[in-house]
Amino acid sequence: MDPLSQATLGAALAVAASRKTETRAACLAGVIGGLAPDLDVFLGSPSDPLLFLEFHRQFTHSFVFIPVGGLLAGTVVWLLLGSRWPFRRIWLYATLGYATHGILDACTSYGTQLFWPFTSHRVAWNNMPIIDPVFTLLLLALVVAATVRRSEAIGRAAMVWALTYLMVGGIQNIRVTAAAESLVAARGHEPLRLEPKPGFGSLILWKVVYEHDGRYYVDAFRATTTITVYPGESIAKLDVTRQFPWLTPDSQQARDIERFRWFSQDFLAYDPSHDWIVDMRYSNLPHQIDGLWGIRLRKDAGPSDHVNYITRRGAGREQTNQYLAMLRGVTPPDGEAPLVGE
Repeated sequence: MDPLSQATLGAALAVAASRKTETRAACLAGVIGGLAPDLDVFLGSPSDPLLFLEFHRQFTHSFVFIPVGGLLAGTVVWLLLGSRWPFRRIWLYATLGYATHGILDACTSYGTQLFWPFTSHRVAWNNMPIIDPVFTLLLLALVVAATVRRSEAIGRAAMVWALTYLMVGGIQNIRVTAAAESLVAARGHEPLRLEPKPGFGSLILWKVVYEHDGRYYVDAFRATTTITVYPGESIAKLDVTRQFPWLTPDSQQARDIERFRWFSQDFLAYDPSHDWIVDMRYSNLPHQIDGLWGIRLRKDAGPSDHVNYITRRGAGREQTNQYLAMLRGVTPPDGEAPLVGE
């Protein structure tokens, strides 16, 4: 998730476990510990645009690295505080903060290698958006109150809020999955796999991607007291041999496709409108294919040349208005009438 959420949750757990006289030191240690795993974003290469995808949310986010990461973060905090606190207490708080990071990231759909080095599988529980102001702002308010008042009890209330919100996300996932399965059955489709993914900013609007007969289908689901469905688009699943017949199998570009396939959990399609291979999991509007990032191949590339990695994260005013309309349960300006169930 975003750095503010990670720092706040790390501080919440550290403060909840702290002694009254150590609340503020615990908060600082939890913040540093909660942020530390994302230092892996600096493990990139100007000559290899996909290298950071392999290392982000890898070893620094794994369970086995928590003691090491906590030790490093705790040492930094202990030095910042001028060695005024027992090191083992600061190490404890920093380690608790560090431990929250990978678990919270695994709640999103991006994928986190919690069990590195035993497996490279990217864990994604799909019960939290990458950014969620409802979750983060209330958690932040409770952590600030706990720190100012030196109250570990308020810190525990912050953790109760965080765990409750994650449970609600899990329940929403189950509800949306059931609604999606009903929609798929009504279409007469038999999906090879189906995954719901929270939209941006809330647990209300979801994107569902499923695979059927060589195609991916995306639909949006608004889950409140009822389930509202916004039927979406479909596209053929990536077929490298058919769509890129000129690509040499042992070229670096071919290897990069496989690296991107692993990162995206094989939710890949070729989008001719942008001439790129797109990660189907993310888009500004949850009922559309228009992706946020992808890779572009070049016919004139040499055997050792990499693909181009491209991002398109900015949403324009029109897309923002459409998203807000769907969040309110209103038909988007360019959309068909939604289906209401449950």
